[in-house]
Amino acid sequence: MEDPPPTPATPATPATPAFPGTSAPPAAPAGPAAPAGLTAPAAPTGSAATLHDVAREAGVSIATASRALNGSARNVRAENVARVRAAAAKLDYEPHLSAQAIAKGSTRTVALVVRDVADPYFSTIAAGVTQAATEAGLIVTMAVADGSPERELEIVRTLRGQRPRIIIVTGSRIEGTTTRDALIEELTQYRTAGGRVVLISQRDLPFGTVTIDDRGGSAALARALLARGYRRFAVFHAAPSLRTSRDRHEGFLSGLDGSGAPAPLAFETGFTRDGGHEAARRLVGRGMGDVEAVFAVNDVMAIGAMTAFREAGLIPGRDIGVAGFDDIAPAVDVLPALTSVAVPLREAGLTAMRLALSTDDPTAHHPLPAQVTLRSSTPHRPTP
Repeated sequence: MEDPPPTPATPATPATPAFPGTSAPPAAPAGPAAPAGLTAPAAPTGSAATLHDVAREAGVSIATASRALNGSARNVRAENVARVRAAAAKLDYEPHLSAQAIAKGSTRTVALVVRDVADPYFSTIAAGVTQAATEAGLIVTMAVADGSPERELEIVRTLRGQRPRIIIVTGSRIEGTTTRDALIEELTQYRTAGGRVVLISQRDLPFGTVTIDDRGGSAALARALLARGYRRFAVFHAAPSLRTSRDRHEGFLSGLDGSGAPAPLAFETGFTRDGGHEAARRLVGRGMGDVEAVFAVNDVMAIGAMTAFREAGLIPGRDIGVAGFDDIAPAVDVLPALTSVAVPLREAGLTAMRLALSTDDPTAHHPLPAQVTLRSSTPHRPTP
């Protein structure tokens, strides 16, 4: 029900105009009346009109003025709507667009949560999300979780209060954390309130998900390297609790099954360029032995490993084969060009946005293929 207009108050004595660059004093003495034909300003010089000013000018409550201006005027009498809009025009009132959108239920934003904005994996996904959002007339905002489940949960809680239309969370889940159930609860409440949730590479949560065939892609890579004559491998992987790393590691091992190749050496390290560099130094430090090729479970790790091998006097592609996963853009720029498993990362971002904007099952899974791309970092080995 509409609030009744306030009882008109006794007109106040006009305030003394402020000096340039200052605000008007709180209690100015009465001054002479304005000359005939001139109207005193409705708001102090240099100050933007507020919703309170509009409500006072229109003779309505602030709540009524807000409803009349934010598009939810169905409970406001037509004459009051007209008065409020006329007052807003007279005072050059500029509404706060974000506050209006929240009052209507959601903003026109897409909130994208990523693990690491500097990693080409996530920046390529973000490019796809941004393209699809722009086509839909939406704006993308980004938050970085830095690989921390606690930070990810904190971000989602904050986003709920900002009411974006869509939340997209990217990156592998870290299993065994205490935040999983809390994250599900936060995202479920957000979805119940009308928001849309889509995940990328997070299979085990009850929301729409764009998945990548990590196991199948790494198994295919193992078979392709066997076909090029490699038999003795080392694998650089992250902690087993990181689902993506574990799936790629296990997939690679499954691709070696039945080949007669010995079990690869395994080096646990960070899921980063520096992690790959550190693992390669450890391998060199223990002695390369008969290792012929290294599989790093992502490309930035592989690129870090190639740098460490060169620092140790080993030439990647000649003295040691190196392969990664994701086929990020720099994979073709390093020397030698990096063998990898191509993942349609931009398509993952596009697909996530299309899923969020569709009326399909909100828990549907959309798998994307992974394809081996062989380059000069793993040339054919000579037949003994």
